[in-house]
This record gives sequence, structure tokens and C-alpha cells, in this order.
Amino acid sequence: MNQIMTASEYAVLGERNTLLFTRNLPAGVDTVWLWLTEANLRRQWLADGDMELTKGAEFELVWRNEQLSQPADQIGRASENEHSMTSTIIDIEPGRSVSFTWSNTDGVTFALYGKADETELKVVHKALPDHATLLNIAAGWHAHLDILASRLRGEKPVPFWDAWRHFKSDYEQRFAL
Repeated sequence: MNQIMTASEYAVLGERNTLLFTRNLPAGVDTVWLWLTEANLRRQWLADGDMELTKGAEFELVWRNEQLSQPADQIGRASENEHSMTSTIIDIEPGRSVSFTWSNTDGVTFALYGKADETELKVVHKALPDHATLLNIAAGWHAHLDILASRLRGEKPVPFWDAWRHFKSDYEQRFAL
């Protein structure tokens, strides 16, 4: 990995298989909000898909993970290996937080807190259905959040799948049954 990982960057496991990630990102709240909600920015670290920022709005997320570490002009090209998910916004406080449905879980919340020249991002993914899914999702969020931090710092991110495999192994040890 390009950077040394600290324990604070790993997810905390809460009740009912809920994951909590906390990241301090090198940008203001308004900038981070755009990276969470604007498709052309979000596709560079997580998934593509237009998002209407209103409660009850349905949207689709489209993942092309193998493209996340390529140069920015390559992001968004059609991929042979993509998957998608339809979600619905459960709650939104523009510029501050957004919660939406996520497959067979109780959903995901992004919450932003301004701190001087940076933003604290909290990601809560509630009620993952089983241990295997929890490990996969933990590794995925960890890798995606690292890519977001790299993008905000103007650095080239590590390849998604390399990071995912690394973190999956770590989470298997951290969250062993």
C-alpha cells in the first residue's frame, strides 16, 4: 500500500453488524459534499449515477471499480465489469448528511462535520446481513474512502482491488468470529 494505515482509519463494528468509518478529509465541507453527491466526482472514488437530492428520490449507483485508479480522463468509460444498485434517499440535510437504502441492509449514512481546513466524514452502514457480507463491505468502504482521500489530496490512488484484498484480510482478523 502507498500509505501507512492507522487504527483510526479502520471501521468500528457496532451492534447488529453496523460499520462506522470516520475519516478526516483534506477539504472543506462544501467540497466533500460535492464528492459525495455529484456523479462526475463520485464516480472517481465510489460509483457513478445521478442523484436527485430530495427525500424519497430513487437513484442508481453504478460501480466500475477497476477504473478507479486510472487517470481522471479514463474515469466513466464503459466497463465490461460493472454492477449497479438502485437506492432511495431516506433522509437528507443538504451539505451536511444524506442517508439512503442499500440492498439488503438498513442503509448507509454520510455525515459531514467541518474542522478548520478539513472535514470529518462519518460513514455508517447499518445492519449487514451476515459475517461474509460484513467483511466484503468493510474492505470495500475502506478502499473507496482511501481513494476519496487520495483524490482530495491530488494524489494517484492505489488500485481498488489491490486495496480491497489487503483490507479484506485485515478485517477477517479484526472481526474474526
